[in-house]
Parts: sequence; C-alpha cells; structure tokens
Amino acid sequence: MSVIQIDRPITVRVLFEHAVEVLTRAGVPDPEVDAQLLLGHVLGATRGQVQALTYTDSPVAVDDAVAISETVERRATREPLQHITGTAGFRLLELAVGPGVFVPRPETEFVAGLAIDSLRVVADESPIAVDLGTGSGAIALSLATEVPHSRVWAVENSTAAFVWARQNFRSVDARNATLVFIDLADALSELDGQVSVVVSNPPYIPEGAIPRDPEVRLFDPEHALYGGVDGLDVVRSVSQRALRLLRPGGTLVLEHGELQGADIRSLLQADGWSATATHRDLTGRDRATTALRA
Repeated sequence: MSVIQIDRPITVRVLFEHAVEVLTRAGVPDPEVDAQLLLGHVLGATRGQVQALTYTDSPVAVDDAVAISETVERRATREPLQHITGTAGFRLLELAVGPGVFVPRPETEFVAGLAIDSLRVVADESPIAVDLGTGSGAIALSLATEVPHSRVWAVENSTAAFVWARQNFRSVDARNATLVFIDLADALSELDGQVSVVVSNPPYIPEGAIPRDPEVRLFDPEHALYGGVDGLDVVRSVSQRALRLLRPGGTLVLEHGELQGADIRSLLQADGWSATATHRDLTGRDRATTALRA
C-alpha cells in the first residue's frame, strides 16, 4: 500500500496529488478525473466542489484522509470506480451497481439512445419496448423515463444482476417499467407480435478473447461478457426471440463488439430481418446494429 508522507498539513490538494500519482502509476485512464471523484465520494462533494477545495488547499480530517487513501488503493488495483462509489451515471440516471452486475458504459448510452429514438417515433399512444438481458436496468429505465408514454419490460436471468436491477427499479420508480426474472427463450410470450422496440446488450465476447480493460477482465461477471466460441450465441437467441416479440416494422437494437458488425448483419439477414444497419458511436467505432422486423 502506498503511504502518504505527512510532512505538511493534510489537505485536499495533498490528497489529490497523491491520488493522481498512485492512479497514474497503476495505469488508470483519466487519473485526475478518478481522483476527484474518489475524493468527492468520501467528502460528500461534487467534482466541481473538489476542484474548488483543491484550489483553496482546504484541510481534511484524518479519518477522511485514511478513507480517501483506501479508496485510491482499491482503484489502483483496477477495481471499477463504480464498485467503489456504488453508483454509475447512465444518461439521466444514477444507478446502483456492484459485484455481480455489468457496469454500464458510455457506449451503451449510445445504444440506449438508438432504442429511445426508435421508440419515440412510434405512432402508438403507448408503445411497448423490451430490454432483453437488462443487467442493472440501465437501458430499460432510460427508455421508461425518457419515453414516459411507453410501456417497458426488462428481462434478466442472472440472480446476482437481478438484485441490482430490482434495487434500481425501486429507486427510479418508473411506473411504466416492469422487471421480470425469466430465461430469454421463454421471455414475455404474452407480448408476442405487440412490441415496437427490442433492445439488448448481450454478452458478445468470444470465449478465447481476453478483454483489454482490467476493470472488465477482473471484475465484471463472466455471464455478462462471454457469448460462446464466436461470441454470438446469445445474439442468435435474441434475434429469434425478438422476431416473435416484435410486430411487423418493429425495431431491434443490438450492442456488440467493434469488429462484429458484418457478422451480426449476416446473422440477422439469414434470420429474415430487413434494413440491417451498423452504427458508429461517438468514438467512431461500430458498436450497434439495428434491424426491422419484416
């Protein structure tokens, strides 16, 4: 464990500089941002407030300094920042996350946006959307809160992830959203032919591949990562289930790896989908494919 040398008063600036040094040495991306967020977590301050406290070199109580040092050491092991703080920001929401559930990433916000845009243009008074493999509930709750006249169902089959999703559904309290614990193959047969949008962020990493980021490789649950030999086993199941759920003209939105767009378009076309298209996220990477039910 890295130890802060107390040869000057313990202040926010001292702790911030120490945190940046430790996180930089550990290879953490954006160490200054993470340092500010970790200090803010312990001190009960926003990132902007931490910046102000750093500028004014405000003193910090010993107990808080110890707590900050401990959180920084945890982050230096590449434990996700969201596991340490217990929350993850996603679009307009603040969600509870932790061990056992996939931490929603910015690229999934892009995928949710595609689904939200598709749902908004449906002419129905109360269009239906389904999120297959909801994890923390991030996509489903975004759909429900950003398209409030819709009805949204979220499906999850992992007990560990379902616990987090249930907590988020309770805290967000979107009355138009329903959470269901069930296997994907059996999901919501009572809605067959009635759904306007199906969206999914399935596990899509091939079994032999190793995720680049330690935060993913070491801390995210395997059931949310790996999708069989070619990574597309669950995508195939989602395609088949979505064909039954969607009404003609309904939209499927899938997240996937940046090199999988062509394979997923071929898979969907073979299943009978039309208008397949792969979309680039804000970093210019192919991260989502959409298709229409014929």
